[in-house]
Amino acid sequence: MKTTSIKLPLLALLSGSILWSCSDSRQTVNQEGDNASAATFNPDADTITTATNESLILPAPDTTHRAEKKSKTIGWPADKAPTAPAGFIVSRFATDLKHPRRIYIAPNKDIFIAESDDEEKSANQITLIRDTNNDGKPDTREVFLSGVKQPYGMLVLGDYFYVAMVDKVVRYPYKEGQTKMTAKGEQILSLPAGGYNHHWTRNIIANPQGTKIYVSVGSASNVGEYGMKEEERRANILEINPDGTGEKIYASGLRNPVGMDWAPGTNVLWTAVNERDHIGDELVPDYLTSVKEGAFYGWPYSYYGQNIDPRRKGERPDLVQKAVVPDVSLGAHTASLGLAFYDGNTFPEKYKNGAFVGQHGSWNRSNFAGYKVVYVPFQNGRPSGKPEDFLTGFIANADQNEVYGRPVGVEVMDNGALLVADDEAGIIWHVSAQK
Repeated sequence: MKTTSIKLPLLALLSGSILWSCSDSRQTVNQEGDNASAATFNPDADTITTATNESLILPAPDTTHRAEKKSKTIGWPADKAPTAPAGFIVSRFATDLKHPRRIYIAPNKDIFIAESDDEEKSANQITLIRDTNNDGKPDTREVFLSGVKQPYGMLVLGDYFYVAMVDKVVRYPYKEGQTKMTAKGEQILSLPAGGYNHHWTRNIIANPQGTKIYVSVGSASNVGEYGMKEEERRANILEINPDGTGEKIYASGLRNPVGMDWAPGTNVLWTAVNERDHIGDELVPDYLTSVKEGAFYGWPYSYYGQNIDPRRKGERPDLVQKAVVPDVSLGAHTASLGLAFYDGNTFPEKYKNGAFVGQHGSWNRSNFAGYKVVYVPFQNGRPSGKPEDFLTGFIANADQNEVYGRPVGVEVMDNGALLVADDEAGIIWHVSAQK
């Protein structure tokens, strides 16, 4: 066992919200092998040193912080669309959807859209879309499944179509190519319902072998203020068998893990996580991280390793001691929800195997953060550069709190185009490379 600086491939400067330095204030980690694990306990640490001598400075937490700047969606003018880098074309793929939150593309290329929202206004349905000739325009659009409670995660595995709802996972008998679900579903797993400030999303993904399913469940609270009894089976990624048996906690201390995907060419699961509120405009940064089986990521006792949350000071030092530092900072309060690795072949080479993250946007900081899709470059299965803006222009007038829409789910089509769900505008955006 050896002691070394924390190996973070990258911690990002986003929207001016995170400061970088080469400060002498350092944390160290006890490390076995090549990957960083947990930093040595230091309740006063506020700087995390990367292997490249760059440091993410986390300001002192302010428990009196109550900034609020909520956005108002005004919709997109007919002649306007989000902005992508030069060489890309952005167009409307599907419109007039009812709060499209999540996109899932089945093995046969069928595109499923979960139309869901907070309980009182959720459409509670899944829509099927097909683009059979790859022209960026749907040829088929049908309501595939309705009457489901706040659906989010979707999965085709074997002869079943799985849906993760706010309070359960249900699987339905499924035949490839069917356009409407008529069979009755079978509940295979109950889940704790509801959650803090929109933490109702339950995502699912199978491992590459199809032998396990991973289920993400967000916290019931901001920072455990209702008692940890309320957090049982929450702030976790659960692992189950395809029939719902064999549940275990795969990773914990993840406040609200929503986006999940496998890094191409690896067996490593990654997740985008929403961090906690009310301790500062710059705290705590949301993050993208690899998910290590059995690991604890800090919530609610600490963040970014051993940085103690003062609201939980002195609690569970055993967990704080082993808290894992996440891989990539995505900026505080950006609401980083969607996650998809680019495994297509039509974007420029720099995008190959990197991660797209949909940032739904802030509500609880002095100025807007997020409201865009960012791209994190990867090489050899690890982050290799800072997050960079990819799809922007969602903010219409920050002074008036106006936005055209809010990006969330992202998914890569078989033809290499990127789909982006804009839930507040009811649009799925199609981003393709110019030929």
